[in-house]
Amino acid sequence: MSSITVHKGKTYRFRISNVGLQHTLNFRIQGHQMKLVEVEGTHTVQSMYTSLDIHVGQSYSVLVTMDQPDQDYDIVVSTKFVAKKLLVSSTIHYSNSRHSHSSSANSVHVQQPADELDWSIKQARSIRTNLTASGPRPNPQGSYHYGRIKISRTLILESSAALVKRKQRYAINGVSFVPGDTPLKLADYFKIKGVFKMGSIPDKPRRGRGMRMETSVMGAHHRDFLEIIFQNREKIVQSYHLDGYSFWVVGTDRGTWSKASRREYNLRDAISRSTTQVYPESWTAVYVALDNVGMWNLRSEYWARQYLGQQFYLRVYSPTHSLRDEYLLPKNALLCGRASNKHTTP
Repeated sequence: MSSITVHKGKTYRFRISNVGLQHTLNFRIQGHQMKLVEVEGTHTVQSMYTSLDIHVGQSYSVLVTMDQPDQDYDIVVSTKFVAKKLLVSSTIHYSNSRHSHSSSANSVHVQQPADELDWSIKQARSIRTNLTASGPRPNPQGSYHYGRIKISRTLILESSAALVKRKQRYAINGVSFVPGDTPLKLADYFKIKGVFKMGSIPDKPRRGRGMRMETSVMGAHHRDFLEIIFQNREKIVQSYHLDGYSFWVVGTDRGTWSKASRREYNLRDAISRSTTQVYPESWTAVYVALDNVGMWNLRSEYWARQYLGQQFYLRVYSPTHSLRDEYLLPKNALLCGRASNKHTTP
């Protein structure tokens, strides 16, 4: 078992990342409170927690003050929302401790409510942006506040699972992604036809039409302000990541999203992050400002599902070709597929 030696009275920063392929993790330190200070680059309201749920692809920073009697304490990480629990532990060793505190990792399990889902949703809602950190005063958000921007378009993205030609596939809005024979950014940059079809994935789920396989690309305009609803009708926790962007997680709840759900949104200090969880038979809503031109992958962080089609590309387009919005293709870019005979800018 690994051990971390600490000094009594000092405060340490722990950065915790879930780099797994599938499961939510719960992180806790025996006998110590954790002050949450950062989530994926965003300063948070500095709330205290005894344990934290960390979903696939997510990262947190906490401050922990070593203010307990001199002995050893367990760091415990365990899986959640699965029938068979996996658990691993490490040890915090106070430098002045003369003896080890012998305890099983199971004995230091932080007691949680019987309904883990409600407990986790409540914790997720409590994680908010610290509006007084890293911003000008007295208006930390400046003139651009996400809660006051008019929504240009609403996307409702729903996952599904099915057998296609007797093989397991996963999809978003009924379309299971298949890679093209040329990287999509290269195909778009060099205007190579036939690699992908714009608009090959709908904005909303179309139930009852079955699943199809395609190199799915959704078109969007530069400077649009999107509302994206991740709807999860399945009985597992989903986790989604959008390349090239951070988004505001404005709401999450059980059941099916409707327009009335907007009354629950946090339009003041929602956390800005790049990866969000969607609980079983629940929804999560995010706002995203499309200020980054390019071809961006939106995908499940559950890697088996991602590999088998639960992803698509969002093409953010601007008719104005400006280095302010998008750089030229680097000279050392690897050109392959139908772009292998092309040339980068000198």
